[in-house]
Amino acid sequence: MSKKVAVVTGGNKGIGFAIVKELCKAKFPGDIILTARNEKLGKEAVELLKSEGFKAIFQHLDICDQGSAVKLRDFLQNIYGGLDVLVNNAGIAFKNDATEPFGEQAEVTMRTNFWGTLWVSHALLPILRPNARVVNISSFVSKRALDQCSPQLQAKFRDPKLSEEELCGLMGEFVTAAQKGSHQAEGWPNTAYGTTKIGVTVMSMIQARELTKTRAGDGILLNACCPGWVRTDMAGDTAPKSPEEGAQTPTYLALLPVGAKEPHGHLVWDKVVREW
Repeated sequence: MSKKVAVVTGGNKGIGFAIVKELCKAKFPGDIILTARNEKLGKEAVELLKSEGFKAIFQHLDICDQGSAVKLRDFLQNIYGGLDVLVNNAGIAFKNDATEPFGEQAEVTMRTNFWGTLWVSHALLPILRPNARVVNISSFVSKRALDQCSPQLQAKFRDPKLSEEELCGLMGEFVTAAQKGSHQAEGWPNTAYGTTKIGVTVMSMIQARELTKTRAGDGILLNACCPGWVRTDMAGDTAPKSPEEGAQTPTYLALLPVGAKEPHGHLVWDKVVREW
């Protein structure tokens, strides 16, 4: 039996780094792979963990590069024969005072938060081993953004039969509308980040349904979660939670015990399933 392995994307700082550290503290029974887009920052993060008595292994991953995700998949397949824990943490947000046009913010944020997460999922979900755990970092902002959508869009995003292809189409429609400046008139909220996280939450629900259908009996659990408002480069230093506090729910979901049936296919924050 190959050694177990956990992968955390965007692990060089903030919540991702804190999740890696929490997995180390919990004595995850295998190797913990810290991935980052920037090799220098990723290796520095691994050294920092080492200085604190924790061990992680760096692997390069740029989630916006599909080839990069395939390389990571091949590495995991060759060395470990599969994957046991995947935490899709990497993501971006423009600051409130960003000067880039809203259409540009929508396109760039969508490319990373939604498409990047989807591409990593397409590469790595097929190599999940039985009893694997997948955690897609979303946000409570996804629920708030959903509530600001038109009733028609809300119904689509809550439809249990919505396909991945249809979801991708909706995310594309938002970016196109944002670039035209007609997104609010078309029923979308005025938040690029929030809309991308609607995508991540609904993507997670679709992925969980698919796993239940195609891997029934394998005990795999997949959820979206909100770490909370955390003091990071992204959220700023006035946020109420520390990165360590933000890492609690993702780590809890990543380490759900063998035999657990729930949660699966939900949005979770503060370790509680939230209504979508």
